[in-house]
Amino acid sequence: MSNKEKERILTGDRPTGKLHLGHYVGSLQNRVELQEEYDTFLIIADVQALTTNFEQPEKLGEDVRQVARDYLAAGIDPEKTTIFVQSMVPEIAELTIFFSMLVTVNQLRHNPTIKSEADQYGYKEMSYGFLGYPVSQAADISFCRANLVPVGEDQIPHIEQTRKIVRKFNNLYGEVFPEPKALISDFPRLMGLDGKSKMSKSLNNAIYLSDSVEEVNKKIMQAKTDPARIHKDDPGHPEVCTVFHYHEAFNKEESGEIASRCRAGTIGCVACKKRMAKKLNEFLDPMRERRKKYLENPELIEEIIQKGTKRARKEAAITLKKVREVMKIDYFNN
Repeated sequence: MSNKEKERILTGDRPTGKLHLGHYVGSLQNRVELQEEYDTFLIIADVQALTTNFEQPEKLGEDVRQVARDYLAAGIDPEKTTIFVQSMVPEIAELTIFFSMLVTVNQLRHNPTIKSEADQYGYKEMSYGFLGYPVSQAADISFCRANLVPVGEDQIPHIEQTRKIVRKFNNLYGEVFPEPKALISDFPRLMGLDGKSKMSKSLNNAIYLSDSVEEVNKKIMQAKTDPARIHKDDPGHPEVCTVFHYHEAFNKEESGEIASRCRAGTIGCVACKKRMAKKLNEFLDPMRERRKKYLENPELIEEIIQKGTKRARKEAAITLKKVREVMKIDYFNN
């Protein structure tokens, strides 16, 4: 099936550092699988990264490359998926402005993701860019007329906001955009190594897709387990164990046996961790091999991004032409 006949996906990440296992199970795994079935656009959202990193824009260049390497290492195929950089598609900024006319400040202030992120970063006063992040994201999704958005659970309010904006635009001016649907992973939230919250770069509780064998082994051995288990043969409670959570995500075929043995006290935490570390390294080994190609040939990353951005701009131009037509602001094109 050609790209023209396929429904379209838009998804991506802010380039704020390395991607971790939480990104993989939350969205990246779906992206790899769905690129066979959908015409996929994968955005590296550098402008949105500035909403929380505006004081260090010089870091973005390497972060953009890091995210691209993580995508390619995870199995994203640049022949099937369009990888592009947000700031290199100026039509997205133009669409953001048009969409901003359709959203009230109160709607944005009450967005639960915006409120939780503002609390996370300690923002008592939000910048215009931070508050308008959902509008920018709506333009990211809509510039290529996407039908489906694979996201983590915490991004659902943004998708709902996009649907409202698109619906209002279509009702006011004319049908241009599909109302995108969210695709939630079977494992939308992966627990961090500390066992207290989801895996996160900012909380320093993550295993990265780029971690070495030694780093994975070390991190797993330090991961939080069932606090009630003092001795190796104490009966355990796998439902409260971070390491068992990882077995459920990355070692499903053995997770039932491990849970039974944990409850019976016939497998200790150290042995359980060693099995998990082995499984994770087996899982990450193919990624390490693919990553090596791009580390040894960094020019390939630029070629892939330039090619993807060229296609993204082509689609953006088609969309913005339609937008101006239905809004009756294509003044001199009649």
